[in-house]
Amino acid sequence: MKKTVIITGSSKGIGAATAILFAQKGYNVVINFNDSYEAASLLCNSLVANGYSAMMHKANVANKLEVDLMVKETLYKFGSLDILVNNAGVAFQGLITDTDEADFDKIIDINLKGVFNCCKSVIPSMVSRQSGKIINISSMWGQVGASCEVAYSAAKAGVIGLTKALAKELAPSGITVNCIAPGLIETSMNSNLTIEELSDFVEDIPLGRMGSADEIAAAIEFLASDKADYITGQVLGINGGYVI
Repeated sequence: MKKTVIITGSSKGIGAATAILFAQKGYNVVINFNDSYEAASLLCNSLVANGYSAMMHKANVANKLEVDLMVKETLYKFGSLDILVNNAGVAFQGLITDTDEADFDKIIDINLKGVFNCCKSVIPSMVSRQSGKIINISSMWGQVGASCEVAYSAAKAGVIGLTKALAKELAPSGITVNCIAPGLIETSMNSNLTIEELSDFVEDIPLGRMGSADEIAAAIEFLASDKADYITGQVLGINGGYVI
C-alpha cells in the first residue's frame, strides 16, 4: 500500500520540489495551497499526467477547520496519512517599529499556528496506527535570529520548540517529529533581495552559494523514510555552513 504525504504550501519553491520528489518515490501526494491556485493546479496536473498519484487541496493552515477538512479528504481518498510536511510559510522584513500587530499576527498564524493546526489534525490517525512522521520546516533565523525579521524569527524559533516538545510527546506512539532549518535557498521568498544583497549574503556562506529547493526536498524525504526511524526531535540545519 502506498504511503501518503501532505505537504503544506507546496504549489512552488521547496514545497513543490518536495511534492515532485515524493511522487517520484511512489507516495500519494497531497498538494496544499491557499492563494496559488494556478501554480498548484499546474503542478498537480503535471504529476498526474506523468502517472503519479496526487491531489490538490486549498486550505489556509491558520484555519483549523480548513485543515481538518483537508486531512479528512486525504484519509477518505487514500485511506491513510503517513507523513506531514509543514512547509507553508510567509516572510516579513522590516524594523520592529515598522511591524504592526496585524503583520505580527499574520506571521505567527501561518508560520507557527499553522504547524500546530496541522499537527493536531493528523495526530489522531497516526496514533491509531502507531506510526507516522512529521517534518517541520523552520529557518536558520529561528536558530540565530535575523535583524529586521523579528516576527519571522520568533515564529520559526517557535517551530523548533514545538518540534522538540512534540517529539517527546509522540515518541511512545511510534511517531517521529523532526525539523529542517534551511539557510539561503533559491526560491521566490528571497525575490525581495537585490542582486547586490544576495551577493553580499553569499559571500558570508562558507560553501559560497545559495542552496536549492531540491536539496531541502532530499533532506525531507530522508527524514520521512525508514532510514530515519531512529531520528526524532532533531533540527537539521541546511545552510552551507552559515550557522555552525
